[in-house]
Amino acid sequence: MKEKRKVKVDMKLMDAVREALRTKGYAYKTEKSYLSWIRRYVRFHLPSHPRDVGTEGVKKFLTHLAVVGNVSGGTQNQALGVELGDLEIVRAKKDKRLPTVLSEDEVMRVLENMTGVYRIMAEIMYGGGLRLSECLKLRVKDLDLFNLTIMLRDTKSNCDRVTCLPNSVLPALQLHLAKVQAQHTEDLANGYGEVELPFALEKKYPRASFEWGWQYVFPAAQFSTDPRSKHVRRHHIFETSVQRAVKDAARKAKINKPVGPHTLRHCFATHLLQGGTDIRTIQDLLGHKDLKTTMIYTHVAGGAAVRSPLDRNLKLREGIMRHVVVES
Repeated sequence: MKEKRKVKVDMKLMDAVREALRTKGYAYKTEKSYLSWIRRYVRFHLPSHPRDVGTEGVKKFLTHLAVVGNVSGGTQNQALGVELGDLEIVRAKKDKRLPTVLSEDEVMRVLENMTGVYRIMAEIMYGGGLRLSECLKLRVKDLDLFNLTIMLRDTKSNCDRVTCLPNSVLPALQLHLAKVQAQHTEDLANGYGEVELPFALEKKYPRASFEWGWQYVFPAAQFSTDPRSKHVRRHHIFETSVQRAVKDAARKAKINKPVGPHTLRHCFATHLLQGGTDIRTIQDLLGHKDLKTTMIYTHVAGGAAVRSPLDRNLKLREGIMRHVVVES
């Protein structure tokens, strides 16, 4: 009887959290992540009820994540759902790792080992500095093929931004869009053609979800059922398939570094910096709120720009030896 009461309370809690997250317009992936952390928190304190453990229970759980789970500071923040601030717990150490960056030649080798829609996506991510999630969520209306710009909305920082659309990708992109539009026309004829809309736009503009401009640039090949509305729709391509395509291309290109879609964003920033682009401009293109986040690329670019003293000394020594030979 006692166990049954716990399940009932847990279900009420989950429903309340779902309603709160959906009211604020959180993505389904974020919703799943938060609910997962709540389950872990409840299980950690069993048989005690979450309302009975108070602040001390939060401290114990987050300390457990750091000491036993060996998680990062970011994971601790995600578990709590807010910044930890001055909460007295054992803090996980912050990662201070530099991102993996490929040379321009290595990037081109990766791209040359990709084909079809995955190559177009990779070229857009590298050419405009997009995150994988931003590339996946692109709508047709977000592309300005004439001015070669991409409007990015509903981003990680919750701020819209504009970045560049590489001219070299236009021919393949235009052909791809023509195929997607033909597919959308066929879907409409068969009674489908609806796409998920952000926030509450679906209620404000009931027919907008069927319009061409709102369709995903990179739609999935198959229909799927929306887990929230239960509508049958064509979602965007799954992120795992893109991740796999990039990794396979890096392997074929014989790149002995960990390479994924986000590596292309790191390369975009680093190569712009090495080419002389102002750091503030790069910050705007990447959508970073804090310049300190962008400054990490100066460490990567700086190391590549500095000439090793060993090379200088060897060249100097070679010059001296040639001079000695000539004199003798």
